[in-house]
Amino acid sequence: MNAKVEKAGATNGLDMVKLTLAAVLFVAGVVAYYYFSAWSGWARAGVVLAGLVAACAVAAITAQGRMVREYLAESQFELRKVVWPTREETLRTTLVIIVVVIILSALLGVIDVMLKWVVLDHLLKLGG
Repeated sequence: MNAKVEKAGATNGLDMVKLTLAAVLFVAGVVAYYYFSAWSGWARAGVVLAGLVAACAVAAITAQGRMVREYLAESQFELRKVVWPTREETLRTTLVIIVVVIILSALLGVIDVMLKWVVLDHLLKLGG
């Protein structure tokens, strides 16, 4: 468990300016994509990508950006703790699941046929 105390909504004015600048940079990249329609598709995509990279770089130096970087680092650390199944375990588990699905499908099919036989062939003929 992480024993850190989180600050509730601690965003200062400079961070708001930085986040606004990041949004403006991204929007500028998208606007440039449409403004320079005579350019090749790769160049226009590069402009959008450059705007996105610049926006992410500016947003990364805010308090929220630091929190996101910390979250990603902690997530990566936790992923190293995961014990992934071997190929053989995965294949065996998949085979068991396939067999169970086939057995349950057959069982439900038999129940469906029995109910059809009871309802349509016997109960409905009693009344008519």
